[in-house]
Amino acid sequence: MPYKNLRTLPVYRKAMELCSMSREIASFVSQNKDLLKLYQSNSLRDNIADSLLTDAILIPQQIAQAESTDSYAVRMKSASFINIMIGNIVSYCNGLENDGLKEREYLDLLRKEIHSFRRSFKKWRKSIGKNYGGSSWGFNDYMGY
Repeated sequence: MPYKNLRTLPVYRKAMELCSMSREIASFVSQNKDLLKLYQSNSLRDNIADSLLTDAILIPQQIAQAESTDSYAVRMKSASFINIMIGNIVSYCNGLENDGLKEREYLDLLRKEIHSFRRSFKKWRKSIGKNYGGSSWGFNDYMGY
């Protein structure tokens, strides 16, 4: 059952919070450079910040995509992609820490936000399969048959 208004969906609200926090951390670690041009930097820290921001932005987009379709396969693909993005964000936190970021408390806050998002994400992911009985992956829908 797709939500008519994404802002009422708990996992989407959590994703937006994660996105907002990631944006603030990316701005901080890149020393307030233009966030749209971080990919052009030769700095490892700027590249990690760019990747952090990119993946955080993709999560609510994938939730919106999953909620806008009736295809079980597309919904599961979005959920799988979100899982990968969350793992990437954790890796980016580790990368910033290994690069010498002294303000670990910011990374710890982001990790807490990720943990909170994961709880909400798991509930949402379980709800995806309830309408489909869990037995059909919708392969024909996904392949366009």
